[in-house]
Amino acid sequence: MQVAAFRTQDANDEPVEVRLLDALRECDAWLPALSIVAELDDTVVGHVVTTRGFVGDVPALGLGPIGVLPSHQGRGVGLALMHATIGAADALGEPLIALLGSHDYYARFGFIASTAIGVTAPEPGWGSHFQVRTLTTYRSNIRGRFTYARPFDTV
Repeated sequence: MQVAAFRTQDANDEPVEVRLLDALRECDAWLPALSIVAELDDTVVGHVVTTRGFVGDVPALGLGPIGVLPSHQGRGVGLALMHATIGAADALGEPLIALLGSHDYYARFGFIASTAIGVTAPEPGWGSHFQVRTLTTYRSNIRGRFTYARPFDTV
């Protein structure tokens, strides 16, 4: 599922997301409750991972990768995975989720530019594509630079 979900049409190499997922599963930032799989007829059709990150020294979450099999894209699988992730993270008492992605896609889930609440991206060039979604336990004094789990440093 991983290779098919992330492979581009002209790529022959293993997608970087596959190596990232393998490394995330082996690190201390892995949160099994926030590794969510979508299945249809006993086949995995989608997967999202949310791992431990930090805003300064405050624990937070970094979302990604998220992948859906090409044959199931545009059918609500990604939408369901995002709603499940946000709900689970909120139920676990997490303050916020951060991600790098499209404004057009992630705004529907309540994600905003991180700088709107004083959170800065790991890479300044990411600009407004680095977004956050605050959750119930979020406090306005959670400010500073976001740090992803260590395996993200190698991609």
